[in-house]
Amino acid sequence: MLDVVGRLRGLRDRERAFRARQRERVEESRRRPLADLGGERGGDDEQLTHSLLADTLPRQDTEPTTAEPDGRGARRAFGQAGRPLNRQSPFYVGFVGAIGVLAAYALWQAVSSLGTVLTLLTVAFFLTLSLNPVVELLVRRGLRRGGAVAAVFALAVGAFVLLGFVVVPPVTQQAGELAQSAPGYLNDVLSNPRVQDIDQHYHVVDKIQEEVDKRLTDSDFMSQVAGGVLGAGRIVAEGVFSALTVLVLTLYFLSSLPTLKQAAYAVVPASRRPRVISLSEEIMRRVGSYAIGQVAVAAVNAFCAWIMMSIVGIPYAAVLAVAVGFLGLVPMVGATLGAVLVAVVALFDDPTKAVIALIYFIVYQQTENYLVAPRIMQRTVSVPGAVTIVAALIGGTLLGMLGALLAIPAAAGLLLLYDEVLVPRQRRV
Repeated sequence: MLDVVGRLRGLRDRERAFRARQRERVEESRRRPLADLGGERGGDDEQLTHSLLADTLPRQDTEPTTAEPDGRGARRAFGQAGRPLNRQSPFYVGFVGAIGVLAAYALWQAVSSLGTVLTLLTVAFFLTLSLNPVVELLVRRGLRRGGAVAAVFALAVGAFVLLGFVVVPPVTQQAGELAQSAPGYLNDVLSNPRVQDIDQHYHVVDKIQEEVDKRLTDSDFMSQVAGGVLGAGRIVAEGVFSALTVLVLTLYFLSSLPTLKQAAYAVVPASRRPRVISLSEEIMRRVGSYAIGQVAVAAVNAFCAWIMMSIVGIPYAAVLAVAVGFLGLVPMVGATLGAVLVAVVALFDDPTKAVIALIYFIVYQQTENYLVAPRIMQRTVSVPGAVTIVAALIGGTLLGMLGALLAIPAAAGLLLLYDEVLVPRQRRV
């Protein structure tokens, strides 16, 4: 009896030991792929473990086992993984480079298509910085920013209305006089003895009359004229729309400039923010001072031109003075354009007056370019005279009148960065 009990206890102990080994193998199988166990051929314990694992682990009938970190599960489920792509391969480098070139070209085309919009934004922002010193002055005097902006715009509109009263009535009156006097001018030209002598030999008047009649009866020519008129009307409409757009953008930028600056400064890291704010505020101050200085230069140009035309007796003196003032806003070339305009008008009245006007503008332009404008710009934007001239030449060459207008404030900003950032950093190196 005792022998039977001992045997039963022995069987129970062996069963417990077998179950313990079974649990150990199950735990090990969770950490090791089942494929590693598939090739092992041991005793009964191994075969029983395989059968138990087949019952306890999820079957692979429908879904492959997720790949283990060492990749052996991936080899069993999806096959052998290949070598990584060689990033030094000429094909890889060429393909990635071609994609980069295409992306850069697409970005360039997008920016080119937005050229007009970017120009309007640039002009509006420049006008905003130009008017902002006046707004800040009114704010310091106690006005709210909205009221200061409204006052500045009212002053600007009033100035343009005043210029309109100065320009429009004389132009309208003198244009009517010119239309009434045009037949008399034509008869005087035709009755001139030299013109009659040339007409007798070459029949110039008859040929001109024949050519005019031919053009008037030509449908293609009339359609071209109509197309030209429509094109001119479209250009005028686009100009009016652009002017209104710039006006609205300037009003918006001017009223919300502190908010825009705060949003832009928030992007800068906090450790560099005070430095960036001080430099940015100084650059914007210089841009505004430059605009005020350029207006002063143009006003001096217009006033001196009006005095000269009044003394010489050139017609339309007030109208031409206003035109010379507006053209004088463009640095370097503005005085030249104003001189050409005045000389052309004076030529129709008296060639001697045209010669006098050209001599005056040549002398004045040299004085303005090398004495007046550099000194005003040096006091307002702290830019040396040589840098002013070189910047205006480069800006005019690259972007025309807009580039010449923005070149000097851009040079002022770059010069500030040179003095405050680059030079001190080079000293510390």
